[in-house]
Amino acid sequence: MATFLYRIGRWAFRRRRLVGGLWLGVLVVAIAAAGLAPEGKEEDLSMPGTESQKAFDLLDERFPQSNAQGAEARLVFRAPDGQRVTARENKAAVEDTLGSLDGGDQVASATDPYEAGAVSEDGTIAYSTITYTVGAVDLTEQTKSALADAASRARDAGLTVEIGGSALDSEEEPGGTTEIIGVAVAAVVLVLALGSLAAAGLSLLTAFVGVAIAFGLVSALAVPLGLTSTVAILALMLGLAVGIDYALFITSRFRDERAQGREPEEAAGRAAGTAGSAVVFAGATVFIALIGLGVVGIPELTKMGMGGAGAVALAVLVALTLVPALFGFFGNGVSPARAKPRAWGRILARAVRKAEGAPRRGAGNCAISHDEPAGDRRPLAADPAKRMGTRWARFVLRRPAAVLLVAGLGLGAVALPALSLELGLPGDESKSVETTQRRAYDLLSEGFGPGFNGPLTVVVDMSASSGSGDSRATTDLVARTVRGVDGVVSVGDPVLSRTKDTAVLTAVPRTAPNSGETKDLVHAIRGAVSGVEADTGAGILVTGTTAMNIDISEAMSDALIPYLTVVIGLAVLLLMVVFRSLLVPVKAALGFLLSVGAAFGVLVAVFQWGWAADLLGIEQTGPVMSLMPILIIGIVFGLAMDYEVFLLTRMRETYVHGVSPGEAIVNGFRHSGRVVAAAAIIMISVFAGFIGMSSPTIQTMGVGLAAAVAFDAFVVRMAIVPAVLALLGHRAWWLPPILNRVLPNVDIEGEKLSTRVPAAATVPDAAPPRLPVGRHRQ
Repeated sequence: MATFLYRIGRWAFRRRRLVGGLWLGVLVVAIAAAGLAPEGKEEDLSMPGTESQKAFDLLDERFPQSNAQGAEARLVFRAPDGQRVTARENKAAVEDTLGSLDGGDQVASATDPYEAGAVSEDGTIAYSTITYTVGAVDLTEQTKSALADAASRARDAGLTVEIGGSALDSEEEPGGTTEIIGVAVAAVVLVLALGSLAAAGLSLLTAFVGVAIAFGLVSALAVPLGLTSTVAILALMLGLAVGIDYALFITSRFRDERAQGREPEEAAGRAAGTAGSAVVFAGATVFIALIGLGVVGIPELTKMGMGGAGAVALAVLVALTLVPALFGFFGNGVSPARAKPRAWGRILARAVRKAEGAPRRGAGNCAISHDEPAGDRRPLAADPAKRMGTRWARFVLRRPAAVLLVAGLGLGAVALPALSLELGLPGDESKSVETTQRRAYDLLSEGFGPGFNGPLTVVVDMSASSGSGDSRATTDLVARTVRGVDGVVSVGDPVLSRTKDTAVLTAVPRTAPNSGETKDLVHAIRGAVSGVEADTGAGILVTGTTAMNIDISEAMSDALIPYLTVVIGLAVLLLMVVFRSLLVPVKAALGFLLSVGAAFGVLVAVFQWGWAADLLGIEQTGPVMSLMPILIIGIVFGLAMDYEVFLLTRMRETYVHGVSPGEAIVNGFRHSGRVVAAAAIIMISVFAGFIGMSSPTIQTMGVGLAAAVAFDAFVVRMAIVPAVLALLGHRAWWLPPILNRVLPNVDIEGEKLSTRVPAAATVPDAAPPRLPVGRHRQ
C-alpha cells in the first residue's frame, strides 16, 4: 500500500498540470450537470414492510383520486374575545375565506368546519383541512400565496388565523452565516497548525474542490436517484470536515519530510505513502460505516449514507492526487526550507538529546523514528506544540490507571442523560412559537385536545373477506372496537372507496402525538382489532404520522444490533490489518461506544431538557428525531476511527523500528498529537456551523456530531487510548501467529520506503541500530 501510494504521490507531483487540469475538468462538469439537472423532489419518509407503510400504499392504490401522503394545510380560526366562531359575521368570514381557495390548480378539497363538526365545544375555535394533489415541495408559489391570502382575508375580518400542516414545509438550503463561521474557524486553525498561509490555503482549496464536486453530483443525480436536500447537506458537511482533515494530515507529513531534507518530489511521495495510507484506511472506515446504514431498511437513511460515503471517497481521492500536485504549484510556501548542512545537524541532534534527556548512541530507548534523520532533530523547546504533546504523553504514562478512571467516569457521567432518550419525528410542535405552524398547533390543542394534532388512520381492507355485502357491518364493528380502546377520544365516520372494498376511519387519541401513552395506544388498537380480523377476514391496518413514527423507531431499534455488528465487525477487521494487533481494534471500538454514549447524553440535555438550547439557537425542545441515533452512530464510528488511525500509525511506525511501547506512545503524540487536535477542532467547527440551520434534523446532526468528535478526539483518543496502551505494554501490539500469516501486510508504516532515497542531511552515528521487527528493548 505505502509503495503504491508513494508512486501515486510522486506521479501527481511530476504531472501536476495534468492532475490539476483533470480535477478542474471534473469540477466544471459536476457544476454544469447540477445546473442543467431538474430540481429534485423531497420524498416522504417511508419504512417499507411496516404496518403503517403498508396502509399508506393501500390508500394510494384504493383511493387513486387522492394522495395519501400529499400536502395538507389546516386553517385554524379563533373568534375575537367574547365571541363565538359560529356567530353570523364570523361564519361568513370563514366561508368567504374558504371560498377563495376553491378552484385552485393543486387543491383537492377544503372542508367546511360547520358541516364537518370541526368547531370546539366552547365555539371559539374552528378549523378547515385543505388537501392538495401533490407533496409539499411540489406546491407552487402561486398555491402557497393563495393560502396566505386566504388567511389574510379572515384576519381583516377580525379573526385570529394560523396555518399548520405540511403545506408550509420548505426545503432546507445550505449557505447560512453559521456555516461560514465554521469554515472561518477551520481556516484559522489550519494557519496555526501549519504555520503557513499557503499550506492552510492548500488544505481549504482541495476540500472545497471535493465538496463542490460531491454537491454537484448529488444535485445532478437528485431526480434519477431520489436524493433529497438532506442528502446534499450531509455530503457537504462530511465532505468539508474530512476533506480539510485529510489534506491537513498529508500536508503536515510533507512538511515533516521536507524538514528532514528530502527533495519536494520525494517528500510528496513519502507523504502520500505514509500519511496517505492512513487517509485511505481512515476513509475506508467512514465509507463502511455510511454504506452500512443501508441495512436499516429506510430508503432515506440509505440515500444519506450513500451521499456521505461518496463525499468521503472523493475527499480521499483528492487528498491522494490533487494535494501532492498542488505541492508542486505552491513551492516552498507549503514547506520549510531544506535542512541545514550536516555540521549544524549535529548541533541540533545534541540539543535534542540534551532537551529530552535522551540516551546517547547505543543506549536504551530512542523516542525518534529511525528513518528520521538526526540532522533535523530540533529541540522540543523550539516547538511548543510538540513539547506539549510529549509532556502530556509522559504524564499519561506515569499515571495510566488514574487517567483511564477519570476519563471513563467523566464520559459515563455525561452519557447518563441518554437513559432518558425519547425518539420522535419533528412536527409543528417542534417549531418555534414565533411560527404560524406552532401557533396553529397550540390552538388546535386548546380547542380539541392534545391528541387532535396526531390522529390515527385505521384502514379496513375488505377485498379478501367472504361477505362482500357486509362492508357496512364490518366497518361499524371496527369503529365500535376502536372506540372501546381506552385513550381514544373519538372515531370519525368511515369513508368508503368507490369499489366499497376499503374503508378509512380517523381515531383521535387523548394524548399528544409524541407521548409514550400514544405509543401504547397504537399497540392497544392493533391488538384490539386483531380479533375483528379473525372474525371477519378483513385486513385492518393502523397508520398516520404518529403510527409511522412509532413503526420507524421500533424498526430502527431492531436494526441497531445487526448494524453495529456488521459495521464494527468490518472496521475491527480493517484495523487489525492496519495495525497488526488484536487488542488495538477492540479498544478502538469500545472507546467509540463511550464517546457516542456521551454524545447521546448531550442530545438529550440540549434537545429534550433544553440545557444551553438558547445559546445554541435551539428554539423548541422535544424528542430527538428517530433517525438520529443510528445515523450519528454510523458517521461518528467512521470519524472516530480516523483519529485512531492517524494517531496510532505514528506509534506503530516507531514501535516496529525497535522502540519501547512507552516511547512509541510519546513519539506518536510528538508527531501526530498536534495535527489530530487541529483536525478535531476543524471538524467540530464545521459540524457546529450547521447548528444554525432551521431544520431540526440538521441541527440535531450538528450538535450530535460536534459533541461526539470532541469527546472522541480529546477524551478517548488523547487520554483513554494512551492510558490503555501504557497498561497493555507490548501486549497491545500482539497478533496471534495464525492471524499474522492470514492477514495481508499493507505496510501502512511505510517500512518498504525506508530503503528508498534517504534524507539529504543524516548523522549515521546518531541513531541506534535497528532491531528486527517484533524484538524490542526493555
